[in-house]
Amino acid sequence: MAASSSRAQPPKDTTKTLTITLSARALFDLEEEDKFFHENGLDAYIKLMVEKEKEVLGKGPAFEFVKSALAVNDHIRQLDKDDDELFDIVIVSRNHAQAGSRIINSINHYGLCLERLSLAGGTDPNTYLGAWNTDLFLSPDEKDARSAIEAGFPAAVVYKYNGDHKDLPKDQLRIVFDGDAVLFSDESERVFKEKGLAGFQQNEEQKAGIPLGEGPMKTFASRIAQIQEKFHKANKPNPIRTYLVTARSGASAGQRTLITLRDWGLKIDECHYKSGASKTAILKAIRPHLFLDDSQSHIDAALKGGIPAAKVPYGINYENQKPVGNKKRDGDPVEGEDAKGTMKGYYHVTKKAKSGK
Repeated sequence: MAASSSRAQPPKDTTKTLTITLSARALFDLEEEDKFFHENGLDAYIKLMVEKEKEVLGKGPAFEFVKSALAVNDHIRQLDKDDDELFDIVIVSRNHAQAGSRIINSINHYGLCLERLSLAGGTDPNTYLGAWNTDLFLSPDEKDARSAIEAGFPAAVVYKYNGDHKDLPKDQLRIVFDGDAVLFSDESERVFKEKGLAGFQQNEEQKAGIPLGEGPMKTFASRIAQIQEKFHKANKPNPIRTYLVTARSGASAGQRTLITLRDWGLKIDECHYKSGASKTAILKAIRPHLFLDDSQSHIDAALKGGIPAAKVPYGINYENQKPVGNKKRDGDPVEGEDAKGTMKGYYHVTKKAKSGK
């Protein structure tokens, strides 16, 4: 599903768009430049970026996800040339304006229809997530992702991975959601932590007919489903496919997830219950553009298997923990250092009412 030459332009009215904001380091490989900044300071960094502004940046961890999301826009406009319910991709970067030319040149080199960006000159990107009406925020910086979730925005930490983007589907955008603490609340996970497996199973049996609460990715998944519905109604091949891949067991703990999805009216195309086994093999079979999970061990296994994975820093596993590996200076014009830490933290998600959505 390579981006077509038509390049469906983002609409001026953004009340209907599905807006994905992401840091420049999520879209492009700026790791060496970030390291240079921390070692040499702002003036030297800007000088370097100006000198290299004609050099195209490499692809970052969310590049293929973004490219495929933009390609969906062309399919939407083929259904209705006036439809404004499109993916709207926005870069929200700490980068200094004088360093922005290289980012823009790289956007144009890859033929991305990416017209909206904020070069915030060191300002916390979360300052602008509400202004851009964000439906999903992606960043390599765990602190920024956690702050976004605390503010009520779906967010995840993206990582460099060694997979071959040529192996990703070209005809569909594929998104995999974990269940507890991602698509659903961490209610059941809390029971498991407090009472063990036996207590968890008893809780699920007692509440089999009671829907789970909403997790941080529920609203994003619902927005994806709205776009999918256009193609269902038109009886056209769907350029988006969604998956639930959960560590839950199917017969003993899966029913509640299905009842929850039905209660929400949320259509997920496929559900896979791993009953505690590794998710990597099923993920390789799916070949997603983005795998969203709250478990560092699942994320690490996916990355090792060449799967583009993003950690959702939410739930009891993150409670009272501080993110590490994200040392930043005030006024950082890049995106902070690479988020390699495994320490976790918890923030409660508050629903945000979004105009026109």
